[in-house]
Amino acid sequence: MKRHELKDEQWDLIKPLIPRSAAKTGCPPNDPRLMLNGIFWILATGAPWRDLPERFGSCKSVHGYFSD
Repeated sequence: MKRHELKDEQWDLIKPLIPRSAAKTGCPPNDPRLMLNGIFWILATGAPWRDLPERFGSCKSVHGYFSD
C-alpha cells in the first residue's frame, strides 16, 4: 500500500458507487480503483498530470477519468 491510495476497506465502501464502463469495443476499461488512486495522488501532491507515476497508467487516461 502506497501513500495516497485507497485501503481495501475504503475501496469496499465506495466500490458500488463507481460506474463500470459498458463499452463493448475498443480497449478493455481501466481499473477504476487504479484511476481513483491516480487522481488522489495528483490532488495530494499538487503535481502536474504529466508527472503521474506509471503505476497508475497513462496520465491521459487518468485525467480523462477525472474529467468525466
